[in-house]
Amino acid sequence: MFTKARIAIPEPHSSREYTGKRLRDYVGAIEAVGGEAVTLSLELTPSELAQKLKSCDAVLLPGSPADVDPEKYDEPRDPHTAPPDVARDNADELLLQDAYNMRKPVFGICYGIQSLNVWRTGKLIQHVENAEKHEVLHEARAHKVKVEPGTLLEKLARQAEPSETQMWVNSSHHQALANVGDGLRLSASSAQDGIIEAVEGTDPEQWVLGVQWHPERTYKEDKFSRLLFEEFIAEARRWHEQFAAKRNDFEAVR
Repeated sequence: MFTKARIAIPEPHSSREYTGKRLRDYVGAIEAVGGEAVTLSLELTPSELAQKLKSCDAVLLPGSPADVDPEKYDEPRDPHTAPPDVARDNADELLLQDAYNMRKPVFGICYGIQSLNVWRTGKLIQHVENAEKHEVLHEARAHKVKVEPGTLLEKLARQAEPSETQMWVNSSHHQALANVGDGLRLSASSAQDGIIEAVEGTDPEQWVLGVQWHPERTYKEDKFSRLLFEEFIAEARRWHEQFAAKRNDFEAVR
């Protein structure tokens, strides 16, 4: 009998030290709202990854100290751009392909939103300090984001703060989205300098959300952060219920 939504999470980075420090935050957030985290090693082969994904209801793409290879969006490399993590890139592409093929929910966080956007043919700002109109330090301090009307994110923001149109978020990134990729739309931007802070999918048949900040670090004390995970898990359960009705053998691979 189905009890918990199973969420596929690739290891954040090929560095065991970094993954050991950060992975627990994502797993903790998923488990805190009733989900089951399925951690996927970056050492798995594509066929092994694909097999494990058969039992998962949704995909969470976490942050990473790596940067997406600018060759993927046809840009020369900026000197500030960190080396790519090829294993993480390959895992993200496989997870995204599976999720979009199966209409599974997708939640991208920090590097995850950037990976999602590039996969959807979008581009990145390789170093935020180089961007025009930059006025906010997007690496170390919290700032407000302006949430777009009529979006999924606005619905969640209203639940958290009914009288607010702007939400406080943390900030820990040196790259950001330069434009919005295909099948995505702007959900939120920095209130001070317009840097893209969130996007969501345009297909009503699939729940897709990406945020530039780190709600997994603040879900215990911040209602807005927790609501992001609660909605994600609710959508994963909904996907499972709809999919399981069509596939009697789904539970057999769990």
